[in-house]
Amino acid sequence: MSQTPTKPDGRPPETDASLFLHPQTLARLGTFELRAKMIVEGFSAGQHRSPYKGLSVEFAQHRPYVAGDDLRHLDWKVFGRTDKLHLKQHQQETNLDLIVMVDASGSMLYGSRSFEEASGVGVKASADGRAHWSKFDHATALAAALAYITLTQGDRVGLTVFADEVRAQIRRSSSQGTWRQIVGALSHHPVEPANTSRVTNLTRAIDQTLSKVTNRCLFALLSDFFVDLDDVKTALARLKHAGHDAVVFQVLDQREEKFDFTDAAPFVGLEGEPALRVDPRSLRAAYLDVFRAHLAGVEKTTMSMGFDYQRLSTHDWLGPPLAAFVARRNAMIKRSKLG
Repeated sequence: MSQTPTKPDGRPPETDASLFLHPQTLARLGTFELRAKMIVEGFSAGQHRSPYKGLSVEFAQHRPYVAGDDLRHLDWKVFGRTDKLHLKQHQQETNLDLIVMVDASGSMLYGSRSFEEASGVGVKASADGRAHWSKFDHATALAAALAYITLTQGDRVGLTVFADEVRAQIRRSSSQGTWRQIVGALSHHPVEPANTSRVTNLTRAIDQTLSKVTNRCLFALLSDFFVDLDDVKTALARLKHAGHDAVVFQVLDQREEKFDFTDAAPFVGLEGEPALRVDPRSLRAAYLDVFRAHLAGVEKTTMSMGFDYQRLSTHDWLGPPLAAFVARRNAMIKRSKLG
């Protein structure tokens, strides 16, 4: 893992949180709840229902007594009225653990939107001097927003930054300083340099993250998913097999989606691939066919696992699409409970 830069006095540099959460974004998202489709097991009191019945303060339902049941849970008042044995069941309040995984591989360095326009707060360049808002910048803003929402609910959130393997991790916590730790980690672990030969390894990163997870969680995967579909399927299958829920956020740049380049020029690979001089106009139709097929494949693979999929563009504000996504997700969860 890369080392965190420090000030001359040894302290880490201050992080400008406004780069990650525009006030308008916070105002839009603050009223929404981010919940997993499954009801997950947690460790401390929160606002998410657990399917595990036991002793707690909130009554859930009665069920008939079956030989072998714990007699301490019998409702004697019901027995007095009906002369039948029924047990009281309760719902436990548990926390939702969210693990945000952010792709920091070389392809995430690409961006065609100006940093000043994208930041919305008058910042003309990134901390490392880039004038363009990259897919990684957009992913980190999204990660910070998800962490903020989760912590506002009193739930635990953790972070994994990965490329060919896990590069940085923040352990799950609901403490007050967790969001600042996450923002700091996102600031201090930039994308892999363009000349690296280390390519994205989503499956390895998920395996390394899962090795430290003992309870069921909601995973938010933030990446351009420029990997083979078989790798996407294998990685998501790991989460599915372990009983986790997941949300796939595919972050793309507008020029990648449109491929509206006009001049012949060298196209440089961002994960160790050699540069190729091509005429983009002659390749545009074939490129778009392959590109759109890959996007459809990522979405189809995600949905086939029972997970949620959301595509995001670096040229769009995070607030409206993220708020709409969370609202849609919560509505779906509510329908599944009622149905």
